Amino acid sequence: MSVPPKFVAVPALDLKSQYQGIRDEIESTVRRVIESQLFVQGPEVERLEAELAEYCGAGRGIGCASGTDALLLPLMALGLAPGDEVITTPYSFFATASTIWRVGARPVFVDIEPDTYNIDPNLIEAAITPRTRAIVPVHLYGQTAEMGAINDIARKHGLFVLEDAAQAIGAAYQGHRAGGLGQAAAFSFYPSKNLGGFGDGGMMTTDDPALGRTLARLRVHGMEPKYYHHEVGINSRLDALQAAVLRVKLRHLDDWTAGRRAAAERYNALFAEHQLDDMVALPVERLGNFHVYNQYVVRVPAPLRDGLREYLTARQVGTEIYYPVPLHLQPCFQALGYQIGDLPVAESAAQETLALPMYPELTDEQQHYVVGSFRQYLDSHGHAHLDVASDRAA
Repeated sequence: MSVPPKFVAVPALDLKSQYQGIRDEIESTVRRVIESQLFVQGPEVERLEAELAEYCGAGRGIGCASGTDALLLPLMALGLAPGDEVITTPYSFFATASTIWRVGARPVFVDIEPDTYNIDPNLIEAAITPRTRAIVPVHLYGQTAEMGAINDIARKHGLFVLEDAAQAIGAAYQGHRAGGLGQAAAFSFYPSKNLGGFGDGGMMTTDDPALGRTLARLRVHGMEPKYYHHEVGINSRLDALQAAVLRVKLRHLDDWTAGRRAAAERYNALFAEHQLDDMVALPVERLGNFHVYNQYVVRVPAPLRDGLREYLTARQVGTEIYYPVPLHLQPCFQALGYQIGDLPVAESAAQETLALPMYPELTDEQQHYVVGSFRQYLDSHGHAHLDVASDRAA
């Protein structure tokens, strides 16, 4: 039995440490916006749109009020009608599917890969019907979906591809960053994201000039020019304070990503050092991908997961479960007709995954404490159920 690690509190996320390093830049930037008295849209938003589009390798960025709206607006631009279908993953944040439902279309859920937790491209084509209009792959936890195969399927069937890149800014597939891998992409600037604001905010990217103009209108009630409305849009404007804060943070994003990747490598080494890597399924980075680790998610057998989380919480290690109920089993989607067992890989992931603390400022001491506490729990509860996790890790 291993020696109990020395106590160290480790929150799941520590935004205060990040802020301390950029406090002066942020405060001077916020003062500049306040003195300008330009708070909605305007030059700060336009500059962020241009900078983020360039960062992602996309033709245009269009700011909006949230990551949810960044998904909703492209679906609105498609003109989806009742009866239309959109293929997506059942293992994601609720907005991935709710925005499809909101425009009157039907979410069609396709099961996920057991190691990346992203949509399984090998299952997509079987889900396509004459009513299918689009595919919404999610780049979950900071790693892109298998976009080569997904785009091939979309081209074959004439489907629109909307990347849900809310957790994946800076992630790359075969050298190309998220945000430039489909016809459009949606980003979230919720504070917990790798590029997080001081409130809600979102961004859409696209290489299609006509689509970009439509999205820019839809976010302001379908208006262009002022008081002339081409379609019925919504009010989804990004405010200048958020844009200014995000412009400061964008300059640091690559350094923070390097910090996250270093923290992930330390976790991997510590799990191996504690001889847990064959008992716990660790995050997988696919060959050719660049993972930005919005989350570091491990997998343990369901009989141990919830007790492990309680133990870590008692030792002041913050954790989170993403996502305890897959989207196809949410009560609000009962009318879609899905049953338990329909999408078994997603259902297993919902019961077995656990997100550990992940942020660039994590220290060696904190990570030793997290993995050491993990080891202590498994030692005290035996290894009767660990073959399940070992088989999946393999």
